[in-house]
Amino acid sequence: MAKFTIKMPDEFTLKISRLGERTDSVIKRALDAGGEVVLSQVRGNLAAVIGNNTKLPSKSTGELLASLGVTPVGIDSKGDSNLKVGFNEPRRVQLKTRGKKGKFSAKKGSLRSYVVSTNAMVANVLEYGRHGQPPRPFMKPARRASRKPCLEAMKAAVSEAVNSL
Repeated sequence: MAKFTIKMPDEFTLKISRLGERTDSVIKRALDAGGEVVLSQVRGNLAAVIGNNTKLPSKSTGELLASLGVTPVGIDSKGDSNLKVGFNEPRRVQLKTRGKKGKFSAKKGSLRSYVVSTNAMVANVLEYGRHGQPPRPFMKPARRASRKPCLEAMKAAVSEAVNSL
C-alpha cells in the first residue's frame, strides 16, 4: 500500500491556527458581506416591481420597501450560522370605518374595523399574485441573480481575514 504525506507551509499553518480563535468574527463578516449583496438585489427588484404593470394608479406608500432588511447573524438549531433577508414587522394598522349599510365611510360615529395586513402578506401577494392580480416576482429572481456575486463577496471577506493574519 502506498503512503504519502502533504506538508503545508508553516506560514499558512500559522494563519489557519490564528483563524481558529477568530472563526466566529470571520464568519460574521463573510455573512454580512453576502447579505448586503442579496439585500441590494432584492431592494432593486422590489422597487422595479412596485406600482408597475397595473391598470389603476399605484397606492404604494413605500412601507414595504422601507421595511426590507437583513437580520443579524444567528445560529440555527443545527449549529449553522446564517442570516435572513426579509421584511420587518409590524406594518401600520389600516383603519377603515363602516357605515350603517355596511359600506365603508368616514362618517362620525360609524363602526370601525381594522384591516391588519403584514409586510409578509403584501410581499406574498406581489410575488405570487392573487385572483385578478398577476404575479410580479421579485424575491426568486433576486435569489438567482445574486447567488454568484454573494459567494464571491463572502470568499473575498474570508480571504481578506486570512491574509490580514
